[in-house]
Amino acid sequence: MYKEVLQSITGISIYPLISFVIFFLFFLALLVYVLVANRQHINAMSMLPLLEDEPLTPNSNPSC
Repeated sequence: MYKEVLQSITGISIYPLISFVIFFLFFLALLVYVLVANRQHINAMSMLPLLEDEPLTPNSNPSC
């Protein structure tokens, strides 16, 4: 039943293509972000759950 309903809609075949393009662009943007990201910032953010209740300053390095 659903197959006949979906086939009767004109232009329905473009939706899978649009969703694939959106997914691919999002994945590509995420990959570029990971490759370009500042390693010191990533290391600092990864250490946050392990820190005690120490206040962080912008110049502090939690890995010290």
